[in-house]
Amino acid sequence: MPLLSEAMLPCLLALPLIVAVRADARGGWGLAGVLGTVELLLAVVMWVLAFASPHATELFMLRPLNMTLLVLIAFIALVVLRYARGNLEGDPDNVRFLRWLTLTRLAVMVTVTSNNLVLFWLSWTGISLGLHQLLMFYPERPRAVLAAHKKFILARIAELFLAAAFCLLYDAHHTLQISTLLAAYGDQAAGFQDHAAALLLALVAIIKCAQLPVHGWLIQVVEAPTPVSALLHAGLINLGGFLLLLFAPLFDASGAARWLVLAVAGPSAVLAALVMSTRISVKVRLAWSTTAQMGLMLVECALGLHELALLHLLAHSCYKAYAFLSSGNAVNDWLQEELAARSAPGVPALAIAAVTSLALVGGYAYLFRLAPPVAPWLLIGFTAFVLLVTCMGYGRRRPLASGIMAVSLLILAYTLAKLSVGALLPGGPSHYSSLQDAWICALDAALFMTFMALQLWPGHSLMRRLFITLNAGFYLDEWMTRATLRLWPIHLPRAGRKPLYSSRELTS
Repeated sequence: MPLLSEAMLPCLLALPLIVAVRADARGGWGLAGVLGTVELLLAVVMWVLAFASPHATELFMLRPLNMTLLVLIAFIALVVLRYARGNLEGDPDNVRFLRWLTLTRLAVMVTVTSNNLVLFWLSWTGISLGLHQLLMFYPERPRAVLAAHKKFILARIAELFLAAAFCLLYDAHHTLQISTLLAAYGDQAAGFQDHAAALLLALVAIIKCAQLPVHGWLIQVVEAPTPVSALLHAGLINLGGFLLLLFAPLFDASGAARWLVLAVAGPSAVLAALVMSTRISVKVRLAWSTTAQMGLMLVECALGLHELALLHLLAHSCYKAYAFLSSGNAVNDWLQEELAARSAPGVPALAIAAVTSLALVGGYAYLFRLAPPVAPWLLIGFTAFVLLVTCMGYGRRRPLASGIMAVSLLILAYTLAKLSVGALLPGGPSHYSSLQDAWICALDAALFMTFMALQLWPGHSLMRRLFITLNAGFYLDEWMTRATLRLWPIHLPRAGRKPLYSSRELTS
């Protein structure tokens, strides 16, 4: 079986190359669809083989985690490809789009299966270069060019950090094989070079996942074609989480690296979630949602909840691909909600929802003697509260009973999915920290209280000012954009008679 999977992987990686070489206006998209389906089938077979005999070669890692990501990439890429074929039909540059989409997908597939530090870094860099070409597909759009410019600079910084981390790891362990390097942490304590490398990897993950204040490019890339947004938000943005999951033994051994992620990603998740609630544009709301979700996934990695982080990665990828590719139906969805006679729940309904959600989650945690950390269950309680409020906001005969059933099913599905995904990851020692758990609990509470204040007292002067500040994204991206253009000026194309660059446009 190891020989079979080792032989199948080069065949699978060759399929995107065939598409890139043979892409033309006549049969390129059809060929890409057929080979994409074959690619997905091969990835599924390799995923099954990885469970039977997980192993690693000098260049590639054929283990459940890597093969799971490979299947996810093949699936998302096939969905995006089929959508893009219709979305870009008639565009004179659709062949160029297909070629760069295929090459970017190939780079992602090499990255998630790589077992060599040099190969990993080269393919990681290739992802960014391919994405830059996709983001610049409409070079006449100023916001698209500005977003690609900021992404280009941040990607180069992240690649330098990643290269420095890999040099430190090679110098400390004298091996280029990732599997050999990670196995060493079970036998020896992490040294100074390991801690420095872990800090650099944490910075790379923060930049890759577009955490505040380096998030602005992700919000502005909605100017790119919809298939690019779907590919980015459903796949490429998750690579920061994959990096921490892959190097989990190293990352878990460094308390400083985990605190760095918690200090940046925790507030980013809270602020991005609040900003998202103030936006009207569907794509912009989804972009802010991605920043919040990536922050939460990084927090899960830092708390040692690797199975939850992987579950989050898989679910977020599928959801965001669907959300972006169906964003054109947002108006119809809004009309259906209006016809459903939805009403805003009052203070008594909010109180009932809060008490009920706390009782449900707390009772479940006590009944099954769930171990800490507490922060994820506090967040699930907040989610349960929102679900109950949503159910009580519709004119149903028994809204509370429907909400309780929905929350119970949510908790059950979460538990089962978490246990199932845990089988994809190797076991390791727990690095629970009550102080880190308390920090995230405080952030969860701040998110809940701010959300409640905005709902209950929207007309208060303080809430109005907070709403305006949230709607502007705390002006963080404006400052980041000005600093970027001072350090590395770029000529932006003019769009008609509109100004070349305005702060109002960048924060909309």
